[in-house]
Amino acid sequence: MTSRVPTSRVLPSGLLTRLAVLLAAAAVSTGAIAQERTLRLVSGFPENGIYVQRLLPWIKQFNTEGKGVLQINFLGGPKAIPAFEVGNAVKTGVVDMALTTGAFYTNVMPEADFLKLTQVSVVEQRKNGAFDAINKVWNEKGNMQYLARVVENQPFHIYTNKKIDKPDLTGQKIRISPVYRDFFQALNANVVTTAPGEVYTALERGVVDGYGWPIGGIFDLNWHEKTKFRVDPGFYDAEVSLIMNLPSFKKLTDAQRAFLDKQLAAYEAGNAFWTQYGKDEAARQEKAGIQTIRFDEATAKSFRDKAYDIGWAGAAKQSPDIAARFKPLFSSPAAK
Repeated sequence: MTSRVPTSRVLPSGLLTRLAVLLAAAAVSTGAIAQERTLRLVSGFPENGIYVQRLLPWIKQFNTEGKGVLQINFLGGPKAIPAFEVGNAVKTGVVDMALTTGAFYTNVMPEADFLKLTQVSVVEQRKNGAFDAINKVWNEKGNMQYLARVVENQPFHIYTNKKIDKPDLTGQKIRISPVYRDFFQALNANVVTTAPGEVYTALERGVVDGYGWPIGGIFDLNWHEKTKFRVDPGFYDAEVSLIMNLPSFKKLTDAQRAFLDKQLAAYEAGNAFWTQYGKDEAARQEKAGIQTIRFDEATAKSFRDKAYDIGWAGAAKQSPDIAARFKPLFSSPAAK
């Protein structure tokens, strides 16, 4: 009996060509998917506030342009991670990125509060070495990369229901945050610490006579309904930035980092918005019946100078070497 030896099945050459093309395309597609990375981002601010409302379109554009390279998964605001836990979440890698302010993560690194003392633009901070100096500290002490400052030209103000004619808050109970505690105490205020969500009721019941807050945002909290006066000039600069877990940042490929840098530059390029926003909010406050208390030019300068002198004194007490390193980079030319 003659055995039959099986022969190999020969595919038509055209089919082989098409199969090779499909396999090559699949390999390219798989490689692209393998290269794409998704970063988890949280916000220390509520989702209905102006900061997140400006963040969301940026994320949408980021994800549209970053397909195959880098994506962002926005997890939400304080309901996802409480505001004062966001810094530690970034430091430990629970999340990759956060939109927050240094005042929210002084528990991780007290030097984060120094960012309020900047008197030069973000553009200038990148040119004069301030960003590099910040990142040296953030890398070493916070296990973080300081990516971008996306809010500027938003000074803090004193808001009060008791009219004053000089920079003296004697007899007034003022709600504070750590950002301006030392300054308000130097103005003889009786300082009160309470969560933002409790300020409206505190004003309504006379538990506090006023509060410190940036030029924008009081309408989001309805505080305008219980506020009579705003004191000018403003002082310090409300800082809101994007920070990133350092190991996560270091894992980015060259292409991913280049893409991230491009998107961060585009985000910062929109910071001119805040100057007009501040003007609009001041006009809105006036329309709502909030009167402006203005000092004469010499008193106003002394008031602002005192704020920065006290701020830098506190920074020097906390971290003398870092404060000395930051001050010439953060200060306005006139203050140097």
